[in-house]
Amino acid sequence: MEKKKLYWKICCYAAVFLCIITYTPLIIPQGVSKPMLGGIPYSLWTSFIITVLLVVITFIGTRVHPGMQNEEDDI
Repeated sequence: MEKKKLYWKICCYAAVFLCIITYTPLIIPQGVSKPMLGGIPYSLWTSFIITVLLVVITFIGTRVHPGMQNEEDDI
């Protein structure tokens, strides 16, 4: 049970971290639309990656949530 709480906290911290860095110059450089990857700007590619990571974190979070009733699905 303690393992699930640890994984839950990691998921929460990772989600908050990803949300915070989404609006930093690391992801959205000011006044820059290059480099382009396949004709898509860098900031859009990083948004795709962050979205996929948030979906994965959400999926893991649903499996390790401390209030989850089904104990058979433990990770």
